[in-house]
Amino acid sequence: MKKNLSILILLITITAGFTSCKDKTKEAEITEAEAPVVVDETENIEVYNVVPKESSIEWKGTKPTGEHFGTIAIQEGTIERSTTDGVVAGSITIDMNSIVVKDIPAEEEGNAKLLGHLKNEDFFDVENNPTSTFEITELVKSEGKNILSGNLTIKGITHNISIPVSVDYTDNSATITSEAFTIDRTKWDIKYGSKSIFDNLGDKFISDDIEFKIVVKAAKA
Repeated sequence: MKKNLSILILLITITAGFTSCKDKTKEAEITEAEAPVVVDETENIEVYNVVPKESSIEWKGTKPTGEHFGTIAIQEGTIERSTTDGVVAGSITIDMNSIVVKDIPAEEEGNAKLLGHLKNEDFFDVENNPTSTFEITELVKSEGKNILSGNLTIKGITHNISIPVSVDYTDNSATITSEAFTIDRTKWDIKYGSKSIFDNLGDKFISDDIEFKIVVKAAKA
């Protein structure tokens, strides 16, 4: 009886742990692509140019035996804001050749091996898809949070995602910072090691969810 009770407690603890980890990062709502925002040019418009060196994208992928993480650079972009009605538009271009692996020392063979794998056709197919893009379709307030929606294009495939962000303006800059969020990579045809696509992977699968955290810093034009 004591043995059974111990096993039950262990299972509850493990389940709670997995639930807690899952709740830490919110999965982005994914829908079909939508028309991008067009700011009325007759309004009073503020234009901000993205500053790549002050912007960043952090990524993380997980599997049963651990995780890998790193960064991707933002190549360019703009943010437009109507000071009349607060409508926000804009887009960013992501340089997929800039993927960096940070959990493995750069001088180790494993770093180059993983980086090559991420860039080949198993994952982002960077040779044929050197950039990804995010184009704003809506920014609304919901339950006290700013929810940013936009068309995310990876490998030529576009879906609309919605994520919670903070938006800050100064006299000369605009900053959009996302909370950590995940997307289901298989929706962008990134299927390698996915147990939702392939059978008999055992513990060799890779999570379908990729975690991102984005900071976009832009300077007034």
